[in-house]
Amino acid sequence: MCPFDLHIPAPPTRPGDEPDFSHLVIPPPGAVPRPEADVNASSESLRDTAYGLIRVLDNQGHAAGPWAPRIAPEKLRQGLRAMLLTRLFEDRMFRSHRQGKTSFFMKSTGEEAIGAAQSMVLGPRDMCFPTYRVLSWLMARGYPLIDLVNQIFSNEKDPLKGRQLPILYSARDYGFYSLSGNLGSRFGHAVGWAMASAYKNDDSLALAYIGEGSTAEGDFHEALTFASVYHAPVILCVTNNQWAISSYAGIAGAEETTFAAKAAGYGLPGLRVDGNDFLAVWAATEWAMARARANRGATLIEFFTYRVAGHSTSDDPARYRPADEGSQWPLGDPIARLKQHLIAIGEWDEARHVQCEAELVDTVRTTAKEGEAVGTLGHSKPPVSEMFEGVFETPDWRVREQRKELGV
Repeated sequence: MCPFDLHIPAPPTRPGDEPDFSHLVIPPPGAVPRPEADVNASSESLRDTAYGLIRVLDNQGHAAGPWAPRIAPEKLRQGLRAMLLTRLFEDRMFRSHRQGKTSFFMKSTGEEAIGAAQSMVLGPRDMCFPTYRVLSWLMARGYPLIDLVNQIFSNEKDPLKGRQLPILYSARDYGFYSLSGNLGSRFGHAVGWAMASAYKNDDSLALAYIGEGSTAEGDFHEALTFASVYHAPVILCVTNNQWAISSYAGIAGAEETTFAAKAAGYGLPGLRVDGNDFLAVWAATEWAMARARANRGATLIEFFTYRVAGHSTSDDPARYRPADEGSQWPLGDPIARLKQHLIAIGEWDEARHVQCEAELVDTVRTTAKEGEAVGTLGHSKPPVSEMFEGVFETPDWRVREQRKELGV
């Protein structure tokens, strides 16, 4: 009788190694069939969509295959601009952190297509329950940059009045639910919000994100149970960017099956999508939205992507993966790929791209300076009295006494 051998998942490469993605199976665009227009297809009939990889853009920037969506060129340019603005803005704010102007920051480099495309597909009354790497959702909807800057600097014009950490944004009017560092909770909140929408006979749906690491938490499984049982109109998205802080995705089960495949155990359809392909993200979201609006309930989408930057400004990814691994990711850069597509269809060129980038750099610089003039970390903050506002509809005696003690 052989003794047991405990399996400990480990990444294929470590610091000092050459990046190696040879273990990944990357099918060509169009390899995964698109279900017929009938959104009533059973989850059993959709098995391939959870194990393949839905892709649209080929290496030359051409759209190919049954998932290729029809998107007006102006919408594509809007998406490119939102993604580019997100990256430039985050680069500037990252430098601001290094200069001591804010306490904390996180970047979404390499993941900008996900938030931007989904923000543009969903309606203004739908609600996104975000993670901290979907700033492009707000960029695609025109959220004021100065409000982001003031919140990141925690100054007196912070629109959230100092109640959230930097980058934990909240913007109800833009369909962006308050962000939480406890990522697993986003799924449960989204499912509950969607169930309430259905209970009230409303027509608004919910969309939620978590990282692949959070699928190992109970919140994930509880949310899928409720979404399945009550046919909640919700799109549940797992951003599989290969790393949960410094933990390799295999710790959450990536070596055993896809994250999209977890939908099958709950009777839900699962889609596995190239998260660096703006068109593929758009198409998969359109499909899941149509299914929800037809009262067929939830869809689980796994976005297969890569976290290029560190987990946060507190993280040094070179300590647990090859330093240049991000540049070797086989699915490329989402901004470069959408730019290439627009050029391929004659709706963009290098000169326009350079001009657009220069204009956005100037906008970000000007807005950052405007926020700095109000104040950066430690040099400006919301009035202390704000801590008592918006907490209780009718303040109780303890709140009133505390205000008296502070003289506010």
